[in-house]
Amino acid sequence: MEGSSVPKRINTVVIVHGGLVDGSGWRGVYDILTDDGFNVSVVQNPTASLQGDVSVTKLALDEQMGPVVLVGHSYGGSVITEAGNHPKVERLVYVTAFAPDKGESVNTFIANPPPGAPAPPILPPRDGYLFLDKSKFAASFAADVDPKTAEFMAVSQVPWGVEALGGQITEPAWKTKPSWYLLVTDDRMIPVAAQRFMCERAGAKAREVPGNHAIYVSNPRAVATVIQAAASAELAVR
Repeated sequence: MEGSSVPKRINTVVIVHGGLVDGSGWRGVYDILTDDGFNVSVVQNPTASLQGDVSVTKLALDEQMGPVVLVGHSYGGSVITEAGNHPKVERLVYVTAFAPDKGESVNTFIANPPPGAPAPPILPPRDGYLFLDKSKFAASFAADVDPKTAEFMAVSQVPWGVEALGGQITEPAWKTKPSWYLLVTDDRMIPVAAQRFMCERAGAKAREVPGNHAIYVSNPRAVATVIQAAASAELAVR
């Protein structure tokens, strides 16, 4: 209607995966969104350093023809917090993700976990990279994923750079751009209390669902719903 202030839907989505995995696990979300008419790009970050991943994400953003909804999972939340300052990014979506403030990093949140919080089975660094214990990967990262898929995710882990965990945010995009957050209640990598803290601090519009850290694999519909809400600038996420 002429003169209406209802925002137009943003039809371009750029997805940033987290550490230890690549973008291939987002196929389910990709299929749902593309079937709904979205143009979707999945960034394949090397996850060696935050600066490097931000640079690669910005390359993907440069290619887009219009405004973007930028999505990040887990460590990818740190990437979109920095890369989200790109002029084409209008909205942010955090999927059980880190949303650091200026001067913070992933290490800020994992260095001193609260009492009783699950401890991710991260092995000691090897040549500057981290991995999860393969025998404990499913329980901590993908407990509600098909066992064969979870096993494959464990054996195909992507090296996660220690430098990436220490990369500090210079200017958090969530301070100037609207954000949405999918809280995942059974996550054993990022406790829900930490998710809730970051979500509330960012002023994000929240949806809470049961599930494990790899929610984008086990329940792509829940993830797609939040992205669709952000694309339409819905104040509430059903």
